[in-house]
Amino acid sequence: MPATTVFGYGSTGRPETFHYPAFTIEARYGRTVQVTWVNQLVDTDGRYLPHLLPVDPTLHWANPPGGARWRDSRPTFPSTPGPYHGPVPIVTHLHGGANTEESDGYAEAWYLPDARNTPRGYARVGSFYEEFATKSEAKFGQSWAPGEAVFHYANLNRAATLWFHDHALGITRLNVYAGMSGFYLLRGGPSDLGEGILPGPAPRLGDPPGTRYYEIPIVIQDRSFRTDGTLFYPASRASFDGFKGPYSPGSDIPPIWNPEYLGNVMVTNGRTWPVLTVEPRRYRFRFLNGCNARSLILKIVADPLGHRPVPAKLALWQIGSDGGFLPAPVQRDQLLLAPAERADVIVDFSSALVGTELYLINEGPDVVFAGGTVGAGFPAANTKTTGQVMKFVVRPLVAADTTTPPARLTLPPFEPLGAADRTRRVSLGEVASARVPGVSPREALLGVIGPNDKPKLLGWADPITENPAVGSTEIWEIHNLTKDAHPIHIHEVQFQVVDRQMLPVGGRRPPEAWERGFKDTVLAYPQEVTRVKVRFGQAGRYMWHCHILEHEDNEMMRPLRVGRP
Repeated sequence: MPATTVFGYGSTGRPETFHYPAFTIEARYGRTVQVTWVNQLVDTDGRYLPHLLPVDPTLHWANPPGGARWRDSRPTFPSTPGPYHGPVPIVTHLHGGANTEESDGYAEAWYLPDARNTPRGYARVGSFYEEFATKSEAKFGQSWAPGEAVFHYANLNRAATLWFHDHALGITRLNVYAGMSGFYLLRGGPSDLGEGILPGPAPRLGDPPGTRYYEIPIVIQDRSFRTDGTLFYPASRASFDGFKGPYSPGSDIPPIWNPEYLGNVMVTNGRTWPVLTVEPRRYRFRFLNGCNARSLILKIVADPLGHRPVPAKLALWQIGSDGGFLPAPVQRDQLLLAPAERADVIVDFSSALVGTELYLINEGPDVVFAGGTVGAGFPAANTKTTGQVMKFVVRPLVAADTTTPPARLTLPPFEPLGAADRTRRVSLGEVASARVPGVSPREALLGVIGPNDKPKLLGWADPITENPAVGSTEIWEIHNLTKDAHPIHIHEVQFQVVDRQMLPVGGRRPPEAWERGFKDTVLAYPQEVTRVKVRFGQAGRYMWHCHILEHEDNEMMRPLRVGRP
């Protein structure tokens, strides 16, 4: 197929570094990283580039055409509008980082490119951009130029697999789908292991051609393509449920937004169904589910077309999750990863003969995950397309493997969070159209559980209800009242999963063995309460939301204020 145009991060002035996914940022514990994130979505004449994908202007979104008064709002239209074709707002979030508010990538701190043809009257920045720019300059003495934001990452959290991606209000699903994501690996400190214990090296700047790598970050995403190679993303709500209107002003259903979208092609590190040559030795893979809405169930097998579930050929030894190393290694046949979740895994290929071909497959469903097991709870992904991820081919061993077998690993000390100061009850919900019977959902929402045990659903613009004190430790009871499993992400923190409980009344079950470390994203199953313990370490305005990006972009996101109401 022809080449595909994407949005990609890279180093200003070095065109060869622009890539999808972005080149990995390597960071060291205790060493601050400063990044100037520049919106350069302009052509060679300095004119803005419109989005590659259809932008729904009827959502509660950045809304640059609204000007300073109506930015970050839900505009109204006298008739159904077409897609927005103006300059693209961006703001980058370091997912899993513990950073001050002005460097977090707040959804209303977006900014347009410094284009020469931005229409008069457009808001060029989001509602919180100026406030955060002023705070950042006062702290670090670095001003923000038009079309830029300067973020500082302190890197004082545990060594972990983090990642960065766009987070602009109401357009995150499209910016990430277009290519705006990359790994951020934090190494060193008291929660890391010394050199030579785990497989390595990982790719580094300046490596000579032919360098062999035994630690490899792997981001898995699903996409769809037109026959001319361009990215496909639905341009109508009709793609989801066949509803063709009326839209504005006759109904409350957005004309373009789809409640979820799952592509029909698997893309691994920016390539469709790639092949990796491996030696008969141990490898460290840092897996990231970078999909918009698809949950993955990953397994290494000999037959990629085998009847699901396929017997696993090799074990997946998980040694870390979102927030770094687990208390102890966990041997698994398969990995369940919801959008935004990470798994640090060791795979031992030493039992495979040279010439062996193995496959990383996906047995998750081709719809939004709702729990259960393949075959009994849902049909697996298409075995010929989304059911395959990548291929491994075993080649001769180059050098002896002196790393520690995963079963004998002693991982860094793990200090659990202390007693909680309070319990906070929050809710997940969806609402149907109030004007067109049978059309649902209109939007997805977060909220609170009131004193009468009734959920109160809230939108992004409603007053803040989550306002923990600095230094406090809280239990969050996440009541999922929907039919889908939602990956819930809380900014600024790494938390611990406490337990889960069926609604309305059920026995509590402990977290899975691979969930017993620190996490920043937890899968909340339908009709269940998921409890997490969270310590809030620094004051500021942050967010919590569902990481199904289509949900996040249409109200399933709430502001979080640490330190004051």
